[in-house]
Parts: sequence; C-alpha cells; structure tokens
Amino acid sequence: MTTAQARQDLDVQPTPLALLLLGREADARSERGVECPGDLPSPSDPDLVERARAAKEKLGEKVFILGHHYQRDEVIQFADVTGDSFKLAKDAAARPEAEYIVFCGVHFMAESADILTADGQKVVLPDLAAGCSMADMATAEQVAECWDVLTDAGIAEQVVPVSYMNSSADIKAFTGEHGGTICTSSNAERALNWAFEQGEKVLFLPDQHLGRNTAVRDLGMSLEDCVLYNPHKPNGGLTTEELRNAKMILWRGHCSVHGRFSLDSVNDVRERVPGVNVLVHPECKHEVVSAADYVGSTEYIIKTLEEAPAGSKWAIGTELNLVRRLANRFAADDKEIVFLDKTVCFCSTMNRIDLPHLVWALESLADGKEINRIQVDKETADFAQLALERMLALP
Repeated sequence: MTTAQARQDLDVQPTPLALLLLGREADARSERGVECPGDLPSPSDPDLVERARAAKEKLGEKVFILGHHYQRDEVIQFADVTGDSFKLAKDAAARPEAEYIVFCGVHFMAESADILTADGQKVVLPDLAAGCSMADMATAEQVAECWDVLTDAGIAEQVVPVSYMNSSADIKAFTGEHGGTICTSSNAERALNWAFEQGEKVLFLPDQHLGRNTAVRDLGMSLEDCVLYNPHKPNGGLTTEELRNAKMILWRGHCSVHGRFSLDSVNDVRERVPGVNVLVHPECKHEVVSAADYVGSTEYIIKTLEEAPAGSKWAIGTELNLVRRLANRFAADDKEIVFLDKTVCFCSTMNRIDLPHLVWALESLADGKEINRIQVDKETADFAQLALERMLALP
C-alpha cells in the first residue's frame, strides 16, 4: 500500500505543516538541530534496508533495538521489541548482554532506559533532535520555582508530586527527591490514589490533560478541584487561596499530537461513520475524553482493537503512524479503523528517527564508533530511579 493510499483509507488530508514535519528540517524555535558526524545516508538510497540488516547482523547480540509505537514503519521493522516508553525501558533493562541499546523514540525515553539499564550498557538515540514538546514544557528551574511558590503558600508539605513518564530525567529526579512517584497513562489512577494517601494535594507534571482526566474521570473529583499552574506567569497565574483550595495542581503542559483532537473531531466522525466507536488516549482534552466511548493508553488501544469483533468501526485519537499500522493490520478482519481527525497528525519529533538515521547509527556502532550516547548523571539518575521504583511498587 502506498502512502497516498494509506492516507485515503484513513480519511485524512495532509497539510503543508504535516509534510514539513516528515522532512529533515529542524524548527529553530523548539528543537536542537543535530548534524551527524560523517555522512548521513540519502533517503533515496535503495540499499538502506539491506545496509540496516547488515549492520544489525554484524553487531549481533551487542545491539538491542527498541521501537516506540509511534515510529515510522521503515524503522519499526528493525525493532527487536515494540511498545510504549516504560515497557521499552524495562525491556532494555532485561537485556544485560546487549552492549548498545538503540532507542527509536525520543530523548526522555532514552534517558529512562539509561537510568534503568546497567552501567556498562550504552543507550543511543539515532537523532539527538528527537525530543518531546511535552517533556520540554517543564524544566528543572521552572519546577523548582513552582515548589517555592507552594512553599510560600504554606502548602508544600501537603503536596505530593506525580510526574508522567513523558518527562525529563531532571523532573523525574525532582519527583523522587520530593517523595513522589512516576506514572504512565495506564497506571495514573493507581499513582494518584497512592499520592493522596501520602498527602492532601498532588502536583501533576507535565501533562495537564492526563492529570485532569484521571482525577475527574477515574477518581470522581470535580473540575473545580483542579487548578492550572502556568510556569510563565508570576505564582503560576494562581492566587494563594486557589492553591490552598485545590486538590490537583496541574502543570500547564500538553501533547502536541493528542491536544489537536477536539469535540468537533468526535462529532464529525460520528456523522461520517455511522456506528463508529471513538477510542482516544487520555492525553486528549477533557471534553474529547468525555465524549469518547473508550479511553486508554497506547497498549490499551492496541488490545481493544485486537479484541474488537469483525465488522466493527473505530475512530482512534492517537498518533497517526500507529493508527495507520493498526488499520493495515486489522483490515483483513473487516475492522474499519479511521483517524479521529481529518488532518494528518504525526508526532514531529518521533518522525525524526528515520531509516537514514537508523542506518547511520547502526553502521557507526558496527565500525566501533560510539555516537549519540544518552547519559544521565548519577545524582539525577539515583533520584529518578527512586521515583520509578515507587511506581513499580504501586499496589
């Protein structure tokens, strides 16, 4: 199936921005451009697939390739395992014989893998510009300033930080140092229940939508129990009274992919596809989650479609690479799977890991050149691991 056919099947229309995001240009306003030392193979090189196979075969058990669900098909085909960010980090830790962990994902995922793997293992990110806009929305300096605001309001001792897996190592370390835990989109409810057993309030970082949806949809709180802390405004744009009255202090961050879906998207797809089931990720806005039929993590989305009856219709609110892959996978089962929005919505930074970058990384390693290694300093890693261990110990 061609790319054009896939787009038509998913009922999406490419925009100029979406096409730009699939290229190799860098947005100077939000990304750190990266130049690969040596020659990056041309995307038109007809031997790229064979070169990747040859380099991987030469490395043998020395390399273990992780592929996030949102990666391109051209990259996923070489992954030893696929999954969400935390599953992949755990898979890496379970392969101590692998000297190199090549993480086809984004920067914070590679950091988590470095934290959880042995000291002798080296985590490699094929393109250092593959970051995460959500993770970048909360810096260590901003979060430290927020804690000062909570301290001045007299409530810091009542607050337990809960940070989403989609955060930098610095934020995970802050969370561990201040008695908090990490969560994923699949265990956020358990993490919040644990946090409210430790304190009266939660500072949820960095995705406001996952925090709000979990608090309101799963824990039965009201929207009034939640306040939004904006790191770009004095005191987060909140009064002391608002902070003291809140149960959930949500960081003003979001996923640029899932944040694009709207209530209009849901209403429109129900009109276009009679009988459709709307299935969305909890990083979507609250009104989208409220209007959906099913809500869950990436792994939940995959499992739900695996178990869906033949002939069922689904509109999926998550990253397009995964939706397209699922549509192709289940087409033979007569399951109709469409993208929730009519506009292409790739994750721009995930798409930076393309086949040329993967080939360059594997061939460099095969030639004994260590490139693009992701290393987290020991103090940061120790506190971050403490937060991760608290998550692993959740009931």
